Amino acid sequence: MRARQGVVVLGSTGSVGVSTLDVLAAFPERFEVVGLAARSDATRLQEQIDRFSPPYAALSATNGATVSGTVVIDNADPLLELATLEDADIVVIATTGHAAIPATLAALQAGKIVALANKETIVAAGAIVMPVARSAPGQLRPVDSEHAAIWQCLPGSLQVQRDVRKILLTASGGPFRGSTAEELRAVTVEQALDHPNWEMGARITIDSATLMNKGFEWIEAAWLFDCPIDLVQIVIHPQSIVHSMVEYDDGSIIAQLASHDMRLPIQYALTYPERPAGPARRLSLDDFAQLTFEAPDFNTFRAPKLARRAFELGGAYPAILSTADEYAVNAFIHRRIPFSEIMDLVEIALDAHVAGTDALTLDHIAEADRWTTALLDQRLRERGT
Repeated sequence: MRARQGVVVLGSTGSVGVSTLDVLAAFPERFEVVGLAARSDATRLQEQIDRFSPPYAALSATNGATVSGTVVIDNADPLLELATLEDADIVVIATTGHAAIPATLAALQAGKIVALANKETIVAAGAIVMPVARSAPGQLRPVDSEHAAIWQCLPGSLQVQRDVRKILLTASGGPFRGSTAEELRAVTVEQALDHPNWEMGARITIDSATLMNKGFEWIEAAWLFDCPIDLVQIVIHPQSIVHSMVEYDDGSIIAQLASHDMRLPIQYALTYPERPAGPARRLSLDDFAQLTFEAPDFNTFRAPKLARRAFELGGAYPAILSTADEYAVNAFIHRRIPFSEIMDLVEIALDAHVAGTDALTLDHIAEADRWTTALLDQRLRERGT
């Protein structure tokens, strides 16, 4: 048995990937980086290769760029190959979009620990992934700070027990908490990318501003913890100190508190069940004067309601939700639509879809991606944007 655990990081150049490598660097005696994958940032990937010397790497969209000092996997599905490397004990899924779903499934089936930071995997394919996660030899560990918090508040399980009364999923409320619908129409890209607490990639930052990230997390919580979606309640907590809570039938509420630092839930997923000192910022209770909680405004911020609708419709609807949101956020970032119309495009896609009767498959998800993108392309062309 090797002295160190081999780790593959898919999406190593993004914000979660970079934080993951910070954690791995803090435990050189415990972890060895055996594979890295990036979509297009060849410069940062090369820096990571030079620092960690992984045996394997992949660059999906090369645009003529190359990396050296490692074996570069260049085939139809490099993520799948990296996720099933013989020397990989842990696979960190830090990519965005649906491309990592097959790699997640393959890693679980190959007996790997999967530290999952990719929201879309469970949102779009929870009906496929979670049965595998509960029966495969591998182990799924959530990395999102909220789901990592819920996991820590449950008694060592990803499934709620009979004495759990409620899961309280916290949300910062984003930069526009308290804004009116009229005020949201004037939001600029720069304002939407300025999150008050967290440093994240562009899409998830915009999703936080619309509350779609919380809609995704609502779906994820129901799948991850094998519970009815009504058991999960979204609570606005602007300070982002309480990352989530679990209420029990006896009236106890157990909460997980931490600083605004993704390295902590990443480390917990990597070192579970141990809690060694690591690179994450420590929380000082002197740093804040109060903790406040309030109900969300689902009339002004309707993304969570759209997410719940997609979840309850099932089938390919959650995949359409995810793809439509990604498309609309990208359109907003490129100034093709105003902020207030992001959810309009999502709703257009959900309204236009006609559900099939077959059980969900990866092919259905891929087709939902294509169909949604074509539909929204046509709508924006018709508008001349």
